[in-house]
Amino acid sequence: MSDKKKIKVLVVDDSALVRKVLSELLGSDNEIEVIGAAGNPYFASRIIKAQIPDVITLDVEMPKMDGLTFLKILMSQKPIPVVIISSLTEKNSLTALKALELGAVEVIQKPTIKAITDTKNESRLHLIDLVKAASKAKIRKAKKNVPARLVTHSTSAFGSSAVNQTSMIKTTQKVVVMGASTGGTEALKEILCSLPYDSPAIAIVQHMPEVFTKSFADRLNEICQIKVKEAENGDTLLRGQALIAPGNKHMLIKRSGAKYFVQLSDREPVNRHRPSVDVLFYSAARYVGSNCIGIILTGMGKDGANGLLELRNSGADTIAQDENSSVVFGMPKEAIRLKAARKILPLENISSTILN
Repeated sequence: MSDKKKIKVLVVDDSALVRKVLSELLGSDNEIEVIGAAGNPYFASRIIKAQIPDVITLDVEMPKMDGLTFLKILMSQKPIPVVIISSLTEKNSLTALKALELGAVEVIQKPTIKAITDTKNESRLHLIDLVKAASKAKIRKAKKNVPARLVTHSTSAFGSSAVNQTSMIKTTQKVVVMGASTGGTEALKEILCSLPYDSPAIAIVQHMPEVFTKSFADRLNEICQIKVKEAENGDTLLRGQALIAPGNKHMLIKRSGAKYFVQLSDREPVNRHRPSVDVLFYSAARYVGSNCIGIILTGMGKDGANGLLELRNSGADTIAQDENSSVVFGMPKEAIRLKAARKILPLENISSTILN
């Protein structure tokens, strides 16, 4: 019998049924112990005073005190890894983004009761894996948004036809591909907000629900100097622009003459993910090769590790985020184990390396 310490979890949700099924689901794993279930943040606070959990699962919409207010207080007083489990819709996706900015480890779609009770359901397995990863997560203090510097029309990459014409003519155009999962939204924000308006073209896969990616891209577009948008099929990769793969769509890089563009796909999930970082990286290795910079960031699992190795073998420069700055060191660790990364860098050094 193993004497390994169990992961202590507190479930917070205003629905008694959801509390019951989540508690039973998480408690069914022999590495997890549910120490309590609370219907509101006030009751949750009393449980925390008696016994500090390793992970809290938290709903956003609750009576008496909403989840975001509770999260903000928690992170300022007693930071604990929090997984937001909420009914994500287009309407409240901005709320989910705010939760990540406040320090939540991850935000996931609340699974249906049928999915939770089905022992073979993927969302059930994902939730258990996520709670385990969250228990080891490094909780970073929320950073204020980096204000974008004003760009005049005379120097803007989008106001100068010369920049666009040059990027179309040259066949040595650099393309940056990045992959991230748990903890990645804040890591990507830090990198993209540090890049100037005329940075190389960027393609990104971030594991997140499909209702989430457009709001995430729009938010980054507001605060970054570069243009950021949710990718559409056939979008051209341009200097000064980052394309983020839509949730539930693979994104591949293709080439037509001197032009790189993206193609979206509904094919089966890879490494249990759609979009998959590996799919993006393999396509970049094939069509961009030595003109590519591949970057793998914080996240659980191994998606992107093999693709990064393929990129390195194609002559691309490859980077893995280091353990100390990663919220979850799963994906970078696997890439480093495969010797896929030429460089292992802290998060704050990645943007300058892209430019150099």
